[in-house]
Amino acid sequence: MTKMTEEEWRAFVSAGTRTGKLATVRDDGSPHVAPIWFLLDGDEFVFNTGKDTVKGRNLARDGRVSLCVDDDTPPFAFVSLSGRAELIEDLEELRLWAGRIGARYMGEDRADEFGERNGVPGELLVRVRIEKVVAQAGVAD
Repeated sequence: MTKMTEEEWRAFVSAGTRTGKLATVRDDGSPHVAPIWFLLDGDEFVFNTGKDTVKGRNLARDGRVSLCVDDDTPPFAFVSLSGRAELIEDLEELRLWAGRIGARYMGEDRADEFGERNGVPGELLVRVRIEKVVAQAGVAD
């Protein structure tokens, strides 16, 4: 197993359409994990979610999160990013980022569609400042 450099883990989490598995804290303290689409933005990762979803409610109450991005083919690799979420309801910023995220996962030709669909009242833009990184490649080596 080899620890990834910062350049390597950034490239890894940004490659193609890898989804992240986001862990949030439920009101009883138990974990909740859900897949998300996301982008890196400097020292933060960015995603959107509904304000009334389990993720949205958990984040409003307790902003602690972890995101795991993995490669499930041998020799396997993963990156885990942890930090605290900031929730943003500004529709212009939400629409911009929802479009960028949609472009990553569905293609540039559908970016506007996802920006309009997800950049609406009731949705949240979530920015997480990355406070801790664990990044390993060649897990099975």
